[in-house]
Amino acid sequence: MTHIDAGAELDPVHPVPMPQRARGLTTGEVAERVARGEVNDIPVRSSRSTTEIIRANVFTRFNAIIGILWLIMLFVAPFQDSLFGYVILANTGIGIIQELRAKKTLDSLAVIGEAKPTVRRDGRATEISTSAIVLGDLIEIGPGDKIVVDGVCAEADGLEIDESLLTGEADPVVKRHGDQVMSGSFVVAGGGAFTATKVGREAYAAQLAEEASRFTLVHSELRTGISTILKYVTWMMIPTAIGLVISQLVVKENDFKDSVARTVGGIIPMVPEGLVLLTSVAFAIGVIRLGRKQCLVQELPAIEGLARVDTVCLDKTGTLTEGGMDVTELRPLGDADEGYVRKVLGALGESDPRPNASLQAIIDAYPDSEEWRCTESLPFSSARKYSGAAFSEGDGTTSAWLLGAPDVLLPAGHPVLAETEELNHRGLRVLLLARARGDLDDPAVKKGAEAVALVAMEQRLRPDAADTLRYFSDQGVHAKVISGDNAVSVGAVAGKLGLAGAQDTVDARSLPADQAGMAKALDENTVFGRVTPQQKRDMVGALQSHGHTVAMTGDGVNDVLALKDADIGVSMGSGSEATRAVAQIVLLNNSFSTLPSVVAEGRRVIGNITRVASLFLVKTVYSVLLAVLVVCFQIEYPFLPRHLTLLSTLTIGIPAFFLALAPNKERARPHFVRRVMRYAIPGGVVAGTATFVTYMIARHYYTGSGALDAETSSATLTLFLVSMWVLAIIARPYTWWRVCLVAAMAAAFLLVLVVPWLQEFFALKLVGASMPWTAVGIAAVAAVALEFLWRWVDRRFPCD
Repeated sequence: MTHIDAGAELDPVHPVPMPQRARGLTTGEVAERVARGEVNDIPVRSSRSTTEIIRANVFTRFNAIIGILWLIMLFVAPFQDSLFGYVILANTGIGIIQELRAKKTLDSLAVIGEAKPTVRRDGRATEISTSAIVLGDLIEIGPGDKIVVDGVCAEADGLEIDESLLTGEADPVVKRHGDQVMSGSFVVAGGGAFTATKVGREAYAAQLAEEASRFTLVHSELRTGISTILKYVTWMMIPTAIGLVISQLVVKENDFKDSVARTVGGIIPMVPEGLVLLTSVAFAIGVIRLGRKQCLVQELPAIEGLARVDTVCLDKTGTLTEGGMDVTELRPLGDADEGYVRKVLGALGESDPRPNASLQAIIDAYPDSEEWRCTESLPFSSARKYSGAAFSEGDGTTSAWLLGAPDVLLPAGHPVLAETEELNHRGLRVLLLARARGDLDDPAVKKGAEAVALVAMEQRLRPDAADTLRYFSDQGVHAKVISGDNAVSVGAVAGKLGLAGAQDTVDARSLPADQAGMAKALDENTVFGRVTPQQKRDMVGALQSHGHTVAMTGDGVNDVLALKDADIGVSMGSGSEATRAVAQIVLLNNSFSTLPSVVAEGRRVIGNITRVASLFLVKTVYSVLLAVLVVCFQIEYPFLPRHLTLLSTLTIGIPAFFLALAPNKERARPHFVRRVMRYAIPGGVVAGTATFVTYMIARHYYTGSGALDAETSSATLTLFLVSMWVLAIIARPYTWWRVCLVAAMAAAFLLVLVVPWLQEFFALKLVGASMPWTAVGIAAVAAVALEFLWRWVDRRFPCD
């Protein structure tokens, strides 16, 4: 009887008998499919495309407003009144360049971390990129592998696939020959191969917009907050600008070109144009800095997210410990023969083509017995917590064995568990070898199993884990160790690393099933053992229900569900393909010690953008206030665009760039919009009021030709001094470079006032002594008011 492979039935072009199909496609068949376009050609990107980056930086609402005003000014005013347009061009260029640099870093790291599926072609297993898979390829899969295209199962050896990311069904699905497999699911146990039946945009995961492996859009309070602010600014600008246009062009009946220039001068500073740029640049530079430390940030706001985290859930294996283990003791039970036990362990090791870390340690310690032949196998599963195999031994007898967690395979109160407990207290991982009495595929196979030996293994602690745990403790971030291993053993390992509360261990099987009860237990304890993959997911949800921002670290398939649901998922680069696909941050160097760097970058971005946002929005508030007052009093707007370009550059643009990229270890705090606006509104009101008072006094003081220029110069002096005081407050706490920055900006303005050609270029010339000193006095009063108001705001409207 000739068997036809399921893949051949679905490929009418080249039906191939199973024996040949098991060898996979030939080189010629691959070439034919590539020529027909039957390739998995969805680009795997870790960042926006170049076109998207340019479009996002160029085609913005505010760039459109400023661009139109710039074109008007190029026709009606001197060159210096059009400087603001060139500043916007420079800002946009800087934003594009920095994002392209970040993209280059992200894409190069993504190539390093990209999973390479194993396909069988011409009878040989070969690793290729995901985009090189063609229709009909035979793809080998094992534990931790993600199904990258849709297909039909061609080979199955205890194959179990988790489809929960697609269907929401938590239990793994057993797959047999001919069953369908969907892209976006992942293997939790066993192995096999499947034939690709849908590739490219026809695959299920592609139709879900590559949901499991691309941006899930981490919530960014920073981005959301800035969008909210810009929305209100836009609504504030529209009526104010209309009123200003009517006031300057109709009511005053001034010279047309001068009126236009002053109208534009009133509208331009309302736009906080550099705020979005600085946010993008700060995120981009953070990505570049972390990239140098082999940390792949799959989405920019993930940097911010980790900085806001207050609880980190750590999987012990691969996070606190290194992947490898060493067998330290073999303890036969009862009258078991140690030599025979070694043979069994060697055969069990050989029976699994894709051993996990525990089985690999057994393989390294006990060589395979060649005369034993595996007749049936039961792959390890995180949900089951044991594996098994049946053998035909060299003398013709048969036997079936289980290898797994003692407290799962044995009933409570069994005398062997006391020995297990003693080994667990030493921080050792303990596996039980038991002889099975029934069929391996029977769910109740562990009942009646005979305990034969205990295998104790020592886990290699990560040398950097203790320092990292100490860092999180110092920063007020709670660490919860969540593991599938024995709770006592996990607690002992955590204790060796100095984790506070490591002695408070909980067996997850005793945890309440309801979310409220589980959340209470998680708040009160630190170490949890015997946790199933579904429980890990439930634990993340329970912590979130109590208001915690949760990060989850892991490297195995049992961590995928929790990584996906956590606020921030962090995967090791050596972890399974599935974990790397769903994590927002991948530590390509497998170093847990990189996490503090990610937290520090996030805090730098959040703290600094919060700081400089106040600068930009103070300008918006005082610009709107000045425009309203000018309309109400029916007078000329005091400034030309060149004045505000100078002020914005010296008191906001240049200082904000340096302040946004400076080190900042301040812990991230919530309520971004409220935190920024509670300073921006009083600061802007004080600056606008002081400037308008100076302007009105100057209007009564100066008369005759050139009076308007003198009035403008006095008002500019007051506004500059008040803005400098706002900068001086925001730059606190002072360091040598911050003092130098503020001093340099003051010196640059002084230079403009004393150099004749700069005076002429910026139309700034202080006339007489009385009015300039009056302007200084008004600015000093405003500075005192700023200090008082901001301290009062801190007390009256706390944001924590």
